[in-house]
Amino acid sequence: MKVGWSRAFGAFALSAGLLIGQPVANAQTPAKPQYGGTLEIGTVFYTLSALSWDPYDWNWKLNHDTGQFYEQLVAGDLDRSLRKGGKYSFSIDAFLPPGAQRGELAEKWELVQNPLSVVFTLRKGVMFPAKQGVMAERELTADDVVFTYKRLISSPKAIPGVYDFVDRVEAKDKYTVVYYLKEYNADWDARLAWGFYTPVTPKEVIDAGATNWKNVNGTGPFMLTDFVQGNSNTYTKNPIYWDKETIGGQAYKIPFVDKLIYRTIKDEATMNAALRTAKVDILESISVRHVDEMKKSVPQLQWNKRLSTLGSFVAMRTDTKPFDDVRVRRAMNLAINKKEIIAAHYQGQAELHAYPMHPEWSGYFDPLDKLPPAAQEMYEYNPAKAKKLLAEAGYPKGFSFKMQFCACSPDHTELAPLLVAYLEQIGVKVELQPMEYAAFLSTMMTRKHASAYLMSSSHTNPTTSIRKSFTTGHQWNPSMYSDPKFDAKMEEVYRTQDEEKRMEMLREMTAEIMAQAPYIWLPTQYVYAAWWPWVKNYGGEMYVGALRPGPIYARIWIDQELKKKMGY
Repeated sequence: MKVGWSRAFGAFALSAGLLIGQPVANAQTPAKPQYGGTLEIGTVFYTLSALSWDPYDWNWKLNHDTGQFYEQLVAGDLDRSLRKGGKYSFSIDAFLPPGAQRGELAEKWELVQNPLSVVFTLRKGVMFPAKQGVMAERELTADDVVFTYKRLISSPKAIPGVYDFVDRVEAKDKYTVVYYLKEYNADWDARLAWGFYTPVTPKEVIDAGATNWKNVNGTGPFMLTDFVQGNSNTYTKNPIYWDKETIGGQAYKIPFVDKLIYRTIKDEATMNAALRTAKVDILESISVRHVDEMKKSVPQLQWNKRLSTLGSFVAMRTDTKPFDDVRVRRAMNLAINKKEIIAAHYQGQAELHAYPMHPEWSGYFDPLDKLPPAAQEMYEYNPAKAKKLLAEAGYPKGFSFKMQFCACSPDHTELAPLLVAYLEQIGVKVELQPMEYAAFLSTMMTRKHASAYLMSSSHTNPTTSIRKSFTTGHQWNPSMYSDPKFDAKMEEVYRTQDEEKRMEMLREMTAEIMAQAPYIWLPTQYVYAAWWPWVKNYGGEMYVGALRPGPIYARIWIDQELKKKMGY
């Protein structure tokens, strides 16, 4: 429910064409759900173990691992999914337009103009289950929300500025939470209700030690009951979970499965084999290079195609030579044949221009032919002009540099040598430096990363995509790009309540940053998910908030009879 909603983003439909394929004929969902069984998943992050269990760590992957037990005030409304006849794919990683939202821990909420505030009314009767040695069973209250927020903002790892628009938060009564705002912020709903850093945690877990997986406990559909680093996360059904799923007009308690397991496998071929042999029921990320072979070898699988919500690029440190010169950065872009990468590396399954704005963000995204010439040129292949620009910048014979990338990414492991080969053609020599994920992330966060950094980053939402990547000092700004005028424009965007005006401002800022080329802009690939036909009440949905899939998995059931008939 939404009361007095101010359009923070605008409720626009996500196009089905790019994000989800047509279900195959045998994907019929039985009229009556089945309880029991284990759902095993190779998630979109199947190469990475949990990075943290504590929101205090401000870790980007937190919701993906904790969203099964930590809930939020607001979540995606899966009844409005494409599969159920709605407008939304729920494939976008961190964008919930108002029309795609439902109350989770909050029953309703309202943006109030005088005094400027957001009022959340909590559901009654939402319970924390008992956790031996940690806490007794008890009801969630407004004090839990206030405690969570105050602890979160006290963290030394907090992203600077994220909550600067909040004056204070108060529990008005047992079920009412009020955030008083200093000023309007266009991302207020994501930052307060359904974003990366908004899961509600009880004080008892913090007192017991929230970094220890054995202590975590929340109001969600599952409880974390086992964790093996580099192998698996195991979640067990919460028997007192409050929510239900309506099927055929009848409401059913969820979750349907008894157990949910994330499988962690660092090798792409091994995970693909796990799907082929039904060691996992769902594999959420399959490279286009393996799809045709997989469809031939296992024709029973059902498929979903989506445009990745991770943009790939090479960040060039604008605070170091030679990348402090825009001519050099533009030359690097002109040296890369991006259309050839799409054809050869991605087998035609990628979009040339789809980052930092996602094509599904209607009104915020300008297609390539609508961009100014200086931005359009960054997608052209022109090595002769690249050499000319290098000479003008004082590098007629080229230069050399190091480029770091994560060995955890099969795509980047194969892509990096291609980039090296293109750059050699203009006299630029690149030393590749593959890294394990923890070291790769740490070197950027501590600003010790090399002058070039090949990575993928979330599109998140139309405002955050620009802010996190290109404003001064932001921890997710690997190019170290800094322009006070650009920063001032970003601040104005957040203060602007008129969405049409925000759209116009962000389109202009996107074109500006693309021409400044702090990144080598790389294609955005299509990726696939596949699952066995015994997986029911599912159509490839990915997230109900910022990287949070828990409520999706809670609504899936396993057709045990069909699975047995198929020999598994």
